[in-house]
Amino acid sequence: MGMGCSTSACFAASLPVNPAPYYLSVFFVYFCQMKHTLLVLTALGITAVLHSQGKWSLEQCVEYAVEQNISVKQADVQARIDRLTLDQSKAALYPTANMQHSAGYQFGRSIDPTSNQFTTNEILFANHSLNVNADLFNWFRKRNTVAANGFAYEASVAKFDKARNDVALNVANAYLAALLSNEQINVAAVQLEQSREQRDNIKKQVLAGALPELNLAEMETQLASDSATLIDTRADYRLRLLQLQALLNLDAAAVFDIQAPPVDSIPVEPLSDLEPAVVFNAALVNLPQQKINELNVKAAAKNALVAKAAMYPSLGFGGGLDAKYSNAQKLIPNAYKTGIVPIGIVLFNGTDYPVNSLAPQTYPVSFKKGNYFNQLSANFSQNLGIGLSIPIFNGNQARTNWKKAKLNVESQELLQEQDAQTLKQDIYQAHTNAVAAIEKYHASRIAMASAQKAYDFARKRFDVGLLKPIDLITNQNNLFRAKINMLSAQYDYVFKLKLLEFYKGRGIKLHH
Repeated sequence: MGMGCSTSACFAASLPVNPAPYYLSVFFVYFCQMKHTLLVLTALGITAVLHSQGKWSLEQCVEYAVEQNISVKQADVQARIDRLTLDQSKAALYPTANMQHSAGYQFGRSIDPTSNQFTTNEILFANHSLNVNADLFNWFRKRNTVAANGFAYEASVAKFDKARNDVALNVANAYLAALLSNEQINVAAVQLEQSREQRDNIKKQVLAGALPELNLAEMETQLASDSATLIDTRADYRLRLLQLQALLNLDAAAVFDIQAPPVDSIPVEPLSDLEPAVVFNAALVNLPQQKINELNVKAAAKNALVAKAAMYPSLGFGGGLDAKYSNAQKLIPNAYKTGIVPIGIVLFNGTDYPVNSLAPQTYPVSFKKGNYFNQLSANFSQNLGIGLSIPIFNGNQARTNWKKAKLNVESQELLQEQDAQTLKQDIYQAHTNAVAAIEKYHASRIAMASAQKAYDFARKRFDVGLLKPIDLITNQNNLFRAKINMLSAQYDYVFKLKLLEFYKGRGIKLHH
């Protein structure tokens, strides 16, 4: 390994363990130099110190992630959209009412809207109407639409829960990876301290002439290698934290660190309580994805009924109110009389003879001014009606849509079956991996104990001059690798058991 370090890594290594005094000293300097910026810098500094002192637990990370993660927010938005769709479909069960108002100016040969007579006069007109329509019977098309949208909304809520679960699982995975990286820092630091101590002892013996300088050079090389390893583990830990910050949707420049509970304190269920058959049956009930599939099947079935209803007649009811105005209508009759009225003239032998109606007729005898409000009252009309719509032929569109809807039901059922099979496969595979991880952890513990024992013997022999430094270094490196392997195996089996607990519906927790 190289001895170089990045600027950020070297700078981070040079900072004190507790950054609070450092930041406060900086703010004091700024106070002396820039009096006018004291308040701003102090506020920013205090915020940074407070954040740096507070370390995030897994529960805090998960809680923050499910509130800030973009995927979770998108799922929440979609659920609210589907809720609006459901509310709209419920409102569609009620009659509709619409008002129309129009006004205009017509000229040339046209029809007077109040008298329905042709005219060439210029006319200013206005129309006002109110229409009400209601479905009396449509083969429950609207009710099935409401039911389908209800299932779709419930599925969206389950998708929101699934997004939260997925984020929680990803955060837990990243959190455990960061914990492992932090443990590796501790192991690497111990390794470096041991190498430094051994280097100092060998240096004393070389100066005393008891050992050749080659031994010191070998130990210096090992010390440099261990220093580089510690730098790498610190950089890896920072990268793990950055990955976790990305999942939390936190700014990469924000001060961030996590709590580091000992891995031995993380509770896990006994493997005997996580049998794959038991976990699978619990997952079918608890996991959101299974609820999503079930609700999608129900929604598809209701949509098939909606499509089927489009092939049958529908009965509706309608009514309306209408009023008109035209400036061509100057007078409005307000009194009528019934009697014989002349209807024409006949010319006979050069003489005009009046022709009267055979039966009495009603005719106006007085008028009032046809202003705007008088015309609205005089031209006010009402209508009621019932309509029957019968689909006869529409290019086979309605029947094709019904067939597609039935196929969609079948497709959703197959997807539900496929997801159940995939879930079962994943659970059995996770159980197999957990068994292998536990066995690997036990084997790595035995290997570490053996490596520790070999190192202790080698150290005793080295201290009395019976072992070369290179052999001690070899045993020390073997112990380092054994510790790292054991830690990796331990975190691996903890996560795999946590994954089974997640499938079982217990969530992800690092404490009782």
